[in-house]
Formats: sequence, C-alpha cells, structure tokens
Amino acid sequence: MIGRRRAGRSDRGNGAARHPNGQGSTETMPSLEQLHFDNSFARLPEAHYTRLAPEPFDAPHHLVSFNPRAAALLDLDPGEARRPEFIDYLTGRRPLPGSDPLAMLYAGHQFGVYVPQLGDGRALLLGEVRNARGEKWDIQLKGSGPTPYSRGGDGRAVLRSTIREYLCSEAMHGLGIPTTRALCVIGTEAPVYRETEETGALLARLAPSHVRFGHFEVFFYRDQHEALRRLADHVIEAHLPDLAEAPDKYLQLLRRAVIDTARLIAHWQAVGFAHGVLNTDNMSILGLTIDYGPFGFLDAYDSDFICNHSDHTGRYAFGQQPQIGLWNLTCLAQALTPLVEVEAAREVLGLYESAFVTHYLDLMRAKLGLREHDRQVPGLVTDLLELMGRDRVDYTRLFRRLCRFDIDGDSPREMFADREAFDAWAERYRARLAQEGGEAHERAERMRRANPKYILRNYLAQQAIAEAERGEFAEVDRLLELLADPFAERPEMEDYAAEPPAWAARIEVSCSS
Repeated sequence: MIGRRRAGRSDRGNGAARHPNGQGSTETMPSLEQLHFDNSFARLPEAHYTRLAPEPFDAPHHLVSFNPRAAALLDLDPGEARRPEFIDYLTGRRPLPGSDPLAMLYAGHQFGVYVPQLGDGRALLLGEVRNARGEKWDIQLKGSGPTPYSRGGDGRAVLRSTIREYLCSEAMHGLGIPTTRALCVIGTEAPVYRETEETGALLARLAPSHVRFGHFEVFFYRDQHEALRRLADHVIEAHLPDLAEAPDKYLQLLRRAVIDTARLIAHWQAVGFAHGVLNTDNMSILGLTIDYGPFGFLDAYDSDFICNHSDHTGRYAFGQQPQIGLWNLTCLAQALTPLVEVEAAREVLGLYESAFVTHYLDLMRAKLGLREHDRQVPGLVTDLLELMGRDRVDYTRLFRRLCRFDIDGDSPREMFADREAFDAWAERYRARLAQEGGEAHERAERMRRANPKYILRNYLAQQAIAEAERGEFAEVDRLLELLADPFAERPEMEDYAAEPPAWAARIEVSCSS
C-alpha cells in the first residue's frame, strides 16, 4: 500500500514493469495512459447519462492509500501511484486518455418510496478498462463534483465515508462476497460541510458494472420502453453474453438477478453484514455489494440490528435483509414487464426464497464444519442463533471459537450466560459431528476457511478514520492488508480480533456522507 508519507516520483519509465498474467507468462504492465478503454456504456444513447468532466477540489490533493490488488484487475503497474500524474488523472486535473466521463441516470425506491430521478449525484464513470484476461472493469470516481443529478448537493465525499467504503469493499472481497472494489483514496485540504465541517476526499472504485435496479426503473416509469430495451441489451451483451441468443433473454436476465441477489444476501447474513440502505438504486444488476454507506458487521448477535442511524423504522435491519432483497427484485421485475410477461416474471421471483435458503444453509453448514445437509442442520443453526441473541454473544468470535470445538476439550460455553442451554445445544452438535466422523483437526482447518477471524468492525474503521483526519494513514493501510485475508491466523494482529471496547457501542453511522 502506498500512502502520502511514501509518495514520490517513480524512477521507472511508463509501462516498464512486468508481471505474471495468471497463465505463467509475463506481460508489460500498462501505465495509466496505456489502459485499454472500451467504453460500451458511453455508446448507449445519451438518454442514459450526461457527459461531463470531473471537477477537482480547488485545493491540494494527496494520496491517502492505494490498493495494488485492485490495480491488478486493470493490469495497472502499482508504481503508477507514485507518479504525480496519478492524482492529476484521477481528480480531473488532467483528462485520462481513453476515458469518456459521464454521470449515469437512474431512479429508485428509497425506503420504500419511489423517487423518479436520482442518478450519479457525486460520481462519474470514467470508462471501462479491458484487462489482458478479457475482463471489463468500470473505473468510477466517487466525490468528483456536482452533476445534473446532484439534487442540490455539492457532489463531494468526505474522508470518513470514503475510508469506510475503501476498507469494507476490500474486506468483503476477502470474505469471498461479490462486491465493487477500491483502487485508491485521494484526500484534499478542502473542507466539505455535512452536519459539521469535514475533510474532503475522493474514492476511485472498480466494478464489472455499476448498473443498478434503478437504471431500469427510470425508463419504465417514464414509459421509455426502447431505452429500457437498449439498457437490457447492453447488460446482456457486456456482462451476460451467454444469454444473448436465448429467445427469452430478458426473462433470463431477471432470473440471473434473482439468483445472484439471493446468494449475495445469503452471504451477507452468514458473515453478519448489514448493508443499511437497501434501496433499489443501491442494488446491482450483477448481484454485487455496492454503495457502502451506513453499513455494519454484527458484534453481539442481534437479528434486529440497525446499522443506519437514519433508518428510524428499522426497514433495513439485519434480519429484514432477505425479504427486502425480494421486495427490491419485485420492483425490478415490474420495471422489466414491457420486455417480459407478467406471469413469467412472477414465476422467476418465486425462485428467490429457495435460492436464498439453500445458499444460506450451505454457508452455515460450512461454518459448523458439516459436510452433509440433513434435517438437523436448520435446527442447529436457528437454535444457536437464538441462544446467541438471547445472551448477546459476539457473532464472529463465537463461530471462530467453534473451529476448535472438542479439540483438547475446548468449548465456548463461557461466552454464554445460560450455559446449560448452550450445553444442551452442544450435545446435539457433538452428536451430529460424530455422525459424520472425520478428524477434528481436519474439520477445524475447514472451519477456519469458513469463519473469519477479522472483520471490519465499526470501531476499527473509526480508529483508522481518526488517524487519517490527523494526516496519518498507516492504520488504513494496515487494515487493508489484514482484511485481504480475514481467515488467516496472525498472532501479531491478535488485538484486531478482540471483543470490541465498550465505547464502540456508541458509534453511529448514517446516510450523511
């Protein structure tokens, strides 16, 4: 990771570095000027977006953190981050060769209420880069200035929320969950005003696509059915080419969204992640975790956990996420009705519950170290979660501790207030493990790959933010490195897996960013 304190001029020529391409050979890594742009979204009619350039802050910029793992997705030489031109290109001081910046138009249901026009109010899609493996990655700037969709906002982002998204998107990738990725955070000395004056920042993030459910909704509600069709064709051709020749390709697009969303939310539930703002404009058509605003990982297990201080009714509480996912998919299905038959769309929506339950139970079975599914598994899962909720047991720490269950007599019973109730559950669990057989140490190793030791708890993010606001970025880099493999044992980082301090419960996050 490269931060401001280590920034300086690179002594190599542009594009001179070489790296493995994943096939055992080496290829020259391109400079920023040599990225291979293929801007398919920009080739859609302009009804889908507004072209405009980023508006840099009128103040000095500096690199807060750079993520070489994300740079590898673009085949980008990590040394590019040390060039002064790097910040110029990503803040809009210089146009990036090959890019075609635009703000995307979409609408969406926010907290259950349809808002007819939203769009990228503080983000710009620079373009789509095709790497040596044929993958396409959007480069999007978040906090790049006002757009026609800013709705009176300043189009900026603050360092606080930018660091949270930067770290959490990479943490989710480390957990194996589909997500946008984060290339870098750029800070500025310019102030940004929210409830108080804050430090401004910009995030460069990557995704195969930033198209959301709301992209389809805006054209449905405007009765612009040809634009709707063009958008659906774009998504299929650019991202789901296996559907291109299907006679019912639009129905298959909906089906893919239903299954991908069900699996995504099942994975959120299994790791204890709450998104916080599951509006339809924050739902990816490709089933990616997108738009990290007021998110939170569970500390003590609580199905009613609300991570968003602005969510006064608990619409997006942790336990509500599965049904909200279906509600949002129903909105998408309605938006696609000019292209698909209503009854067929209803049938596809009917696949959601089974896809969610099946994937969730597969994930939870792996967390318990069980290879085979039977009728005992759902009861073991729900009964354990009920005990954890009743006794306020830490979700991540409990499952990590279960990796050593019955090895050298180890049991997490002291984590429970009602130890007799846990003992009764443990006997059932012990019997189920015996039914499968196998070596305890081999089971423990499998469980350690299903149960993370490290998650991005709010207090860890807050500590990194507090240091960054003082101009010290080492903790951001340290967390980025740690969360890249949250399953590994790292004795020197043991404190990051500790139970959160009491003051962590007082942290509040909201939609203000």
